[in-house]
Amino acid sequence: MSVRKRSWTTRGKLNPETGEREPGEQREAWIVDYTDQRGDRHIESFARKKDADARHSEVKVDVKKGVHVAPSKSITLKEAGQNWIEAAEHELERTTVDQYRQHLRFHLLPFIGARKLTDITTDAVLDLEARLRKEGRSKVMVRKVLVSLGSILADAQMRKQVGHNAVRDLRNARRGKVKAVKREKTKLEVGKDIPSPAEVAAILAHAKGRWRPLLLTAAFTGLRGSELRGLRWSDVDLKANELHVRQRADRYNVIGAPKTAASRRVVPFGKVVANTLKEWKLQCPTGDLVFPTKQGTVEYHTHVVNRGFIPAVIAAGVVTKNGKAKYTGLHALRHFYASLCINSREHGGLGLLPKAVQERMGHSSITMTYDLYGHLFPRGDDSKVLDAVEGSLIATQTQHAG
Repeated sequence: MSVRKRSWTTRGKLNPETGEREPGEQREAWIVDYTDQRGDRHIESFARKKDADARHSEVKVDVKKGVHVAPSKSITLKEAGQNWIEAAEHELERTTVDQYRQHLRFHLLPFIGARKLTDITTDAVLDLEARLRKEGRSKVMVRKVLVSLGSILADAQMRKQVGHNAVRDLRNARRGKVKAVKREKTKLEVGKDIPSPAEVAAILAHAKGRWRPLLLTAAFTGLRGSELRGLRWSDVDLKANELHVRQRADRYNVIGAPKTAASRRVVPFGKVVANTLKEWKLQCPTGDLVFPTKQGTVEYHTHVVNRGFIPAVIAAGVVTKNGKAKYTGLHALRHFYASLCINSREHGGLGLLPKAVQERMGHSSITMTYDLYGHLFPRGDDSKVLDAVEGSLIATQTQHAG
């Protein structure tokens, strides 16, 4: 493995008038000559010695690790993306795979689809990030696309088709620069992101027909929309006043396992929910689903939101200045239930501990619960205790001084 300078003279152009060839130009380049971990020889050219030395150092480390992939043997991002999608089809839900396909088709292939994986460096990722924003993608979409790109490169790494994951390298570099500064996430606010008790009461009062038992159950159990749509009567214990989350319905109305292992849970409910469900059971279409369509099939999420929730919100007068619904998704009721669990009994809540809230909500970790709702947990008034401790310490210090 070496770095050496190569000089040569190009072949001159042929003069059509004299029939003689003109003198060629003097050229030079820096060559990285190496043998990879498989014993294959490769030569790469660079205009500057600085770049050749950097490449030499990188290749030397990668060959030693056994992860080097020569540019001549690298596949394109398009090929790697296809491999990634095929693997995802066997492991992930249809909705997730469809989202990945969209990221690949509309946001990655048009910009870097023809690039070889070895050419996707951190600089290339930064350039892609800038181009996506310039083309009008939102910050959220740009972040999601880069996560998908990182997953494609990770899959290719596992297949030994690329030595480095540029997205991961960039993420680590950014973390290193800002590790001392923790970004403060936007906190959910009551009346803005979380409906107030008065707003929820008004919404439920204006919920009509088959939507009322669904929305009331959502508000007082905190189930996700997919969990409500997949809920069965066999999962509801009207004697013990509790329901069991054992399945969910995805965007395509396909019934499957809950979102995570933590999503499998038991959620208690009160008399109002119990009585409402008992009445609804007498009217409910045949079948085991609790909140089905009129035909007894799985209800579409968009129908629940657009035909049930939003009309109730508008009818209740819970609207913005331009008359549109203030809350536009079922997750608002889930947030309300979380606040109900957290608020102290003196303030009309259940006063549950953080771990209990995590279990009720079906969060995969206590960190998720704290990230979303940590600021809602009551803070104790320690002023009197601090006064006593401070007074005791000062008194002791004064005695020693005397």
